Amino acid sequence: MSDETTPQAPEPKTTAAEGKPTPAQAAAAEGEKPAKVPKKEKAPGLEDKPFNEFVTQDYLPAITQTLAKMGIQDLDLKFEQSQLPILEMDNAKCWQVIGHWQGGQRQFHIIFSKEDIQAPKFFCYADNGAQPSTLESFMIDERKINLDLLLLYTVQRLNGQKWLVRN
Repeated sequence: MSDETTPQAPEPKTTAAEGKPTPAQAAAAEGEKPAKVPKKEKAPGLEDKPFNEFVTQDYLPAITQTLAKMGIQDLDLKFEQSQLPILEMDNAKCWQVIGHWQGGQRQFHIIFSKEDIQAPKFFCYADNGAQPSTLESFMIDERKINLDLLLLYTVQRLNGQKWLVRN
């Protein structure tokens, strides 16, 4: 017959000074839960900034830098509250990121329906100095918008026009 040993419960830890159980062990023995250590709060994300600050301080510089890496050097970006660029549309004022390059020959608008990056957004564009004629929904499938997604969708949409990379 082989030597079988039964597992024994580990000895309770005691304080080194007096051989007494630690406070956590004493609380557990009495049926109390040990006090929880408070979690460190996350620093607020960029997207938690006020709308105008996020767009002007984070999004505009990031999109300028991203498009510069893709070869667009004469990009002129504005962020303003203005009327929709589509002539047939209601002339309500909305916050818009408006980009022009190639001497104003190419332009795009990212339109925010409210002062909130999570609110519905729209996109329109025009080439050869024309006025935009179609308003498209923009980022409709995303539940939580952040800077990286906003950059990704902007580049993806501009590339859809073959303005950034040729096939």
